[in-house]
Amino acid sequence: MNSTKINFFLFFKLPSAWWSGVRLTHLSSTSAKSKVKHKWFNQNPFRSMYFAVQAMAAELTTGALVMQEINRNPQNFSMLVLENQSFFHKKATGVIRFECNQGELVRETIERCKSTKEGQTLNLKSLGYNEKNELVSHFQFIWTIKLKK
Repeated sequence: MNSTKINFFLFFKLPSAWWSGVRLTHLSSTSAKSKVKHKWFNQNPFRSMYFAVQAMAAELTTGALVMQEINRNPQNFSMLVLENQSFFHKKATGVIRFECNQGELVRETIERCKSTKEGQTLNLKSLGYNEKNELVSHFQFIWTIKLKK
């Protein structure tokens, strides 16, 4: 699994994210990064990026880490966002990049799910920065993960 395959997945399975310009730019065992550029198609009436576009880019960083770890295991898992929160600090204009650096927590949670055979919840954070490296927004996603029967 890599960023190219995830972006291909976006085109076919999450076309609204693709057409809004959301792209995964980095994926490793510990972190994921995405970016999205403010443009006419993804703007709000206040001349900044619509919050839902930011949410898609943020969710992608957390979801890619979960998908990658699930993909490394022979067992079948299900994953679903249970809850999310968002916080906005500045207008989102220009290129916004989102980062989630909690890959180790994802791995530990998947291992716990496998050993206990019980569903697990996972709280992941994604931070969004503008081109000046200023915090624009941050999102928290609570994922549920369980073994499929």
